[in-house]
Amino acid sequence: MALHFTRDEFDARIGATCAAMKDQRLDALLMFRQESMYYLTGYDTFGYAFFQCMVLTADGRIVLLTRAPDLRQAQITSTVTDIRIWRDREGANPSLDLREILEELDLDGTRMGVELEAYGLTGRSLRMFDTAMEGFGVMIDASMLISRLRLVKSEAEIVYVRRAGELADDALDAALAESRPGAFEGDILAAMQGAVFRGGGDYAGNEFIIGSGEHALLCRYQSGRRHLDPVDQLTLEYAGTYRRYHAAMMHTLPVGRVTDRQRAMHSACRDALLACEDALRPGAAMGDVFQIHADVFDRAGFGAHRLNACGYCMGTAYAPIWMDWPMFYADNPVVLQPGMAFFLHMILMDSDSGTAMTLGRSSLVTEAGPEVLSRHDLELKAV
Repeated sequence: MALHFTRDEFDARIGATCAAMKDQRLDALLMFRQESMYYLTGYDTFGYAFFQCMVLTADGRIVLLTRAPDLRQAQITSTVTDIRIWRDREGANPSLDLREILEELDLDGTRMGVELEAYGLTGRSLRMFDTAMEGFGVMIDASMLISRLRLVKSEAEIVYVRRAGELADDALDAALAESRPGAFEGDILAAMQGAVFRGGGDYAGNEFIIGSGEHALLCRYQSGRRHLDPVDQLTLEYAGTYRRYHAAMMHTLPVGRVTDRQRAMHSACRDALLACEDALRPGAAMGDVFQIHADVFDRAGFGAHRLNACGYCMGTAYAPIWMDWPMFYADNPVVLQPGMAFFLHMILMDSDSGTAMTLGRSSLVTEAGPEVLSRHDLELKAV
């Protein structure tokens, strides 16, 4: 089996999940989030694009309901032994197959948690699920149950997070080697992604973000490629990914010439990032870290150009996005603990002057303070 963790570690995660279920008086947990399935069993697939559900009972029994293409996927990548297949056919309703499994597990009339916050559970699938479960027990939104458990990483997970940071640095090295006036964005992306793959890494949970010219002010990937102008700007947001664990980084590179505006914006981004990283200590609230970011930018006169969030958790993530819960925003009460990993991004987008500047990197929270997961310095990287 292609397991990335020991069976003892998976057993410990299942035990912790069952304990959390007991605290919430849940007799079973119906998982629709691929991250949860991977966390508890190692099951690794993009088959969540179709209906599938992993059932965990309070006594630790696991049953996976999925499609035929994922039978061997589960057998080879996971610890799951009880795998049920719903058949593709006209008018298929896999929620009815799921109900039969729940009946077999004597869960009729019980209290069950459901992961409603899941990309695989589409609106149409949820309607089918709700109809199929009418009169069958009590369904409780338990979307955050495993997300909270995943927040603090084990030592084995931290090894993968650190490796992801190394791969992200390799990607930046490759980007810097390719970036110059006249360079083609496609060549830059190819070099970055190739560096991750050559290092044994994975596809990231979302596309690498690249934008030049006016597109440097975008925080999302967009289709289409261009060559860099003699004087330009290039924004890159990317992640090293290893065993599905992510470490994201972000830079805006002045191309051909550096303006005073870019220098001032970069100075503010660097000051904000260093201040926020220094606050990544056990006991701090995530909302307080965001406020530090906001205060630095506001004092520097860039309040109108900052965002309403400045980062988020790093961990296992599947498409369509590598962002994990929780996020740094105003008044977020989540308290930092050792073993948490975060991406802090300082983003200034000045639409008035058409100038972008960003700076971001991932860090671990430790008892001794933040552990930065990048070997690169924070100097302005002009090309």
